[in-house]
Amino acid sequence: ETFAGSFNFCRILFSSDRREKQGWATDYPGADINFSVRLGELTKVRVKMTHDGEEAVPDAVVVRLTDEALFQCPFTFMQDAGTARFSDIEVERLREYLLKGGFLFVSDYHGTWAKQQFDEQIGRALPRGEFPIVDLTPPDHALWRMMFPVSTLPQMASIQTWRRSGGGTLERWNDDGGGPEARGIADEHGRLMVVMLHNTDVPDGWEREAEDPEYFFRFSPEAYAVGIDVLLYSMTH
Repeated sequence: ETFAGSFNFCRILFSSDRREKQGWATDYPGADINFSVRLGELTKVRVKMTHDGEEAVPDAVVVRLTDEALFQCPFTFMQDAGTARFSDIEVERLREYLLKGGFLFVSDYHGTWAKQQFDEQIGRALPRGEFPIVDLTPPDHALWRMMFPVSTLPQMASIQTWRRSGGGTLERWNDDGGGPEARGIADEHGRLMVVMLHNTDVPDGWEREAEDPEYFFRFSPEAYAVGIDVLLYSMTH
């Protein structure tokens, strides 16, 4: 039974109005499953499991913003969100979800266009005048001391870009060569509702951990440190 009291990784399914990566399904389901496995190993969080044939695997969930199940997800995730275009009803539901105590983690969107588009879309749900976007550059915010000390935000590219460019960390959509950014949106009490990591492909460090030892050692430990800190913050604040 999904949502039986233990942790389900919830990924949001959204519509893209242009193509950069794979839209909502970028790195799905590998990133969600591997992150859930490591979360269960490294913390006391009880991860909800299900069966894939004989094998027990984490019960990772995909939800639309219009699904009732959204409100069963204390933590949600969006990838390639710089291509997202929400309908009016999705905007309404996202606002309701976040103001009721929900949390959204956004990562793996790159460059000026994607940043501008997601800022605009999230701003429809949480208007900037009411809910300003705040800087979360490590290490000062409590977020970065939850379990693993994160002193700087790592810049990561997908494993394909890293291979193709001989070890590069910039995705090809990063048009101005910008560094990684951590920003957030808090409610009136200062509780973070949204954490946005721009210009860094943190979930590829989860998904690709078993593919290349060099990529794993270079990126995965930091990718898990960042993700677990964000998740633990979302569940304790």
